[in-house]
Amino acid sequence: MKRLQIKTAQNVNIHFSLANVGQRLFAFVIDNIIKFTYIYFAISFFSLELFDTAINGDSWSVKAYDVLLFLPVTFYSLYTELLLDGQTLGKKLLHLKVINIEGFKPSATDFVIRWFLRIIDFNLFTLLFIYVSSLGLDSEVALLIMLFAIGKMIGFFLILFTNKQQRFGDIIANTVVIYLKDDVKFSDTILENISTKYVPTYPNVIKLSDNDARIIKNTFLSAKKFNDHNTLIKLRNKILEVTKITSVHKSDTEFIDTVLKDYNYYTQNM
Repeated sequence: MKRLQIKTAQNVNIHFSLANVGQRLFAFVIDNIIKFTYIYFAISFFSLELFDTAINGDSWSVKAYDVLLFLPVTFYSLYTELLLDGQTLGKKLLHLKVINIEGFKPSATDFVIRWFLRIIDFNLFTLLFIYVSSLGLDSEVALLIMLFAIGKMIGFFLILFTNKQQRFGDIIANTVVIYLKDDVKFSDTILENISTKYVPTYPNVIKLSDNDARIIKNTFLSAKKFNDHNTLIKLRNKILEVTKITSVHKSDTEFIDTVLKDYNYYTQNM
């Protein structure tokens, strides 16, 4: 699984696992099952009398009814990612999430760009399929099938072959899709297991904020996992610079672990 390395404002590195094409395809399938389920029940049970009335009326009434019926499907990925903090229902089930390439939450504009450019990633050739179908070329069934298939595969080929596994909408919006079920992520708790008899070593850790502690912990866990000694050294130096601590630990790992425990001790007992 490919990983994304992000350098924070504190000049330390955070690692994320990028969602692979299989995970994104599975999420895409789940989302489409949800869409088709909605369409099925909407057509079967939603205001059939109104639909009959519309058909007996003018063509504009029929088109307006169709638009209203398909609005939840058309904007599905946009409103779910906005409301669920970068996740559709399919992504949520598979622990996937859209983030900005710099590690931040994407803006509403980023989500709109991703949604709009699905027309290229998934539906460009599908639109050609609809156009050719409207011409009534019954002898070109193979062409129609090919256009439809290609229209659904462009995004997946881009995810498969781009360096950061991005479809066109991701590239333009500067977003990536990450796998959340990982050892290191921004949402990790800053709490540490400390005993009631714990004796702190560095009172100056109170100069840190909760966000500082979260970044330190995430970076620390990531660096330990990948034996990234350079990042541990940078992290230690940054902590010393910010807190003005005089370290009594020679080991970077022991020092940072103690800082995290001390921060928890002081913030929980103040």
